[in-house]
Amino acid sequence: MPSNADAGSLKRGVTILKLLATAGARGLSLTEIAAHAGLPHPSVHRVLKQLSAERLVDRHPELKRYRLGPLAFELGMAGSTMYDIRDLCDHTMDTLAEATEDTIYLVMRSGFDAVCMHRREGSFPIRTLVLEVGSRRPLGVGAGGLAILSALEDEERGEIIERVASKLDAFGHLTAESIAEACRATRERGAAVIEGTINLGVTAVGVPFRDTMGQAVGALSVAALSQRMTTPRLHSIREALQAACRGVERQLRGRRRAGWLAG
Repeated sequence: MPSNADAGSLKRGVTILKLLATAGARGLSLTEIAAHAGLPHPSVHRVLKQLSAERLVDRHPELKRYRLGPLAFELGMAGSTMYDIRDLCDHTMDTLAEATEDTIYLVMRSGFDAVCMHRREGSFPIRTLVLEVGSRRPLGVGAGGLAILSALEDEERGEIIERVASKLDAFGHLTAESIAEACRATRERGAAVIEGTINLGVTAVGVPFRDTMGQAVGALSVAALSQRMTTPRLHSIREALQAACRGVERQLRGRRRAGWLAG
């Protein structure tokens, strides 16, 4: 049986890992971790040393900051094979495709990129197949990637825009400035809207969804011929996507694990 001290240390370790999971590539300082976790500095320092020894946390000695380590990434990759987001989104995407008659995309964040994970084609005779499943674009490019980028914290968003800036010219002559402005507009309207800048004659709308820690990890989007995307229809699609993403978030919080229990 683990001692109370061991159980307390484990709980503190999980709390710290959750904080670092939401901190991005820059990580957090010891003082910031202690303040957010409500723990004394010595306890946090001791747990961080233990997590570092197990490769769960990396430390930058010059910046004196901590972030998730390589084992956290490896565990996440292993877990992703057991919890496939595509299965979870299947019904939602089918419903959206039937309601809009247009093409629905599931895009997930992968580092500084957005990857198309899934696609559902609607019944409208002219299809807008602007993304292939498995294709990868910098965050901020396309409705799904822009929706995800816009939902990130200011500091992380700025770092990502700076990181991908050199790749943007290949996508309709986008710039870091235009992506930053598009993020601002997206936050104001509650959805990302791309109107013919990447694919001529195609308008796409995207809305992000968040994981159980509140991080924007993916987005659902609708792409259609621009002539179909009237202002009233844009509004209705935005509302449908927002409702769909809320549903995805509820499923992420409560997904069943085929007999496996937590605790």
